[in-house]
Amino acid sequence: MTASFRFSFKTDEPWLFLRSKNNKKATLAPQPSPAARDFASKASIGLPTFAKWEALEQSRHLKHDSFTIRCDIVVLNGYKVRNAEKPAPDVVLVPPSDLNQHLGGLLLTGKGADVVFEAGGETFAAHRCVLAARSPVFSAEIFGSMKEGNTNDLVRIDGMEAQVFKALLCFVYTDSLPEMKKEEENTMFQHLHVAADMYNMERLKLICEDKLCKYIDVGTIANILALAEAHHCHVLKSACFSFLGRKANLMAVMASDGFEHLNAICPSVVKELFAMHSLT
Repeated sequence: MTASFRFSFKTDEPWLFLRSKNNKKATLAPQPSPAARDFASKASIGLPTFAKWEALEQSRHLKHDSFTIRCDIVVLNGYKVRNAEKPAPDVVLVPPSDLNQHLGGLLLTGKGADVVFEAGGETFAAHRCVLAARSPVFSAEIFGSMKEGNTNDLVRIDGMEAQVFKALLCFVYTDSLPEMKKEEENTMFQHLHVAADMYNMERLKLICEDKLCKYIDVGTIANILALAEAHHCHVLKSACFSFLGRKANLMAVMASDGFEHLNAICPSVVKELFAMHSLT
């Protein structure tokens, strides 16, 4: 920034009038120093000489042991003019997606349903297009073996409890699971994992696998490990082996009835466990 300046004692004298080059227009402004200076952004500039103390005491500008210094500055270039602040634009508040609520309501009311399932002795009305969009297995079952538009079609789901199939449909329509009782979660997630694997719903499988990792203990690990082995859940199996890596946990599990069941249906897993402990 380039500017001219002038330091002086503050007085009641009026400012000097400075005329423009054409000597026609006068403006009220302080008298600048003879030469302009360039001011760096972080530099400081001062005067090379100082007033003597004796001269200051005799000055007419000293009143009641105090004086005022006046600095007049004229900026020649390098300045910016700020525009008046514009009012902030109106903010549009966009609500979160409620598609899952609408589809969930469609499942709840059964409006427009064109297929019926039977599981665990209960029937469930559903919509072919939603099921087909969410699961390739549903798509093959519904559109491959049924006549589209025939609302009398009944699909029987063998080997699945009504509560499990209901939770599966809830996930199909809303991408979320219904609320469950705490004591039911372990068993429900095991059954839902089997159902998700049956209908090739990968995200639901991973959700169940993640949940089951938190339910591993001496009483549940036999069933969870058997499920992990049967459905190729590598992370869940690794979590089970990590739990059984402690000798105290392994001894407690071996003393339970669940271990005999595990040895009967997954003998290869038991061999892996013994091999792991023989190397430690």
